[in-house]
Amino acid sequence: MALDINEIRKGYRQQFIRRIVLLCALGIATLVSFFIDMAVGPSMLDFSQVIRAVFSPDTVELAEKVIVWEVRMPYAIMALLVGACLSLAGCEMQTVMNNAMASPFTLGISAAASFGAALAIVIGLSLPGVGGDWMVVVNAFLFAFGATLLLQLLSSIRGSGPEGLVLFGIALVFLFNAFTGIMQYIATVEALQQFVFWTLGSLSKANWDNIPLLAILFLSTAPFSLASAWQLTALRLGEDSARSFGVPIRRLRFLSLLRISLLTAGAVAFAGIIGFIGLVGPHIAKLLIGEDHRFSLPASILSGALIMSLASILSKSVVTGAIVPVGIVTSLIGVPVFVALILNRKKR
Repeated sequence: MALDINEIRKGYRQQFIRRIVLLCALGIATLVSFFIDMAVGPSMLDFSQVIRAVFSPDTVELAEKVIVWEVRMPYAIMALLVGACLSLAGCEMQTVMNNAMASPFTLGISAAASFGAALAIVIGLSLPGVGGDWMVVVNAFLFAFGATLLLQLLSSIRGSGPEGLVLFGIALVFLFNAFTGIMQYIATVEALQQFVFWTLGSLSKANWDNIPLLAILFLSTAPFSLASAWQLTALRLGEDSARSFGVPIRRLRFLSLLRISLLTAGAVAFAGIIGFIGLVGPHIAKLLIGEDHRFSLPASILSGALIMSLASILSKSVVTGAIVPVGIVTSLIGVPVFVALILNRKKR
């Protein structure tokens, strides 16, 4: 028996070290992709030029410093933040919904954000005192968060479980899509063009004014997700098993959905509709790390940030002299990766 326990401890240590190494590898890959993202663009810069501009800005020309710090770094940082938010939200949602196909957009949050953005773009309706580009951001965030509160209210009426939440979410998707369709029908050509571009997903609005807001939102939400890691892991064993471990299922699900809504609303508000990141990122993390949420949650954050950073690089490389909306690139990347994950799951 002692030998068996020693073998178990040895196997656990090996698995623990392997997971730490994989997390470090994901972190390094994300960091490298971040610097490559700053090097790629209409004015191509060498990797060494970017490194010097970041760490020794006084040693480079003024033009290079401005390109890196004022144009490309906000774009690259926003890509990391949006990817991290969506992937973390997706990991939590797949767990609390007990559905591998769940993503931050499953419950109609993105549809609500789109309707809020349409109100701002088409008819200029927002909160008093809010104007300019902030109307779209504020509306998208408020409607996304409001959709989550409405979802909680509907599900609490009959105490619905994950299946009920998904069904209510699908209903909200169709409801807000209908409202958005009305906005598109009455929109002018200019307003419709602007709204369609927003729905394609873009990082072009990234600047040093809005990055701190999304960073604060992520940094104030992620620690609570990580603190719930053992409860989320227990939930993967089934609700009955989780209850036997003392996990408060309803409270856990409510707080998780609250975090999911905040993360998704923030990402959608600043970058528009970005598909597949919240679905594929957690799957890649769990494929590498496993279901232990102490590791799969940070792995999801890093994998989402990495995928979004790579999509940002491709969006600036596909068409010479132009930037393709990053939402299109994530879909083009996400579909084959998602199909590969499904086929791999079937084999396993």
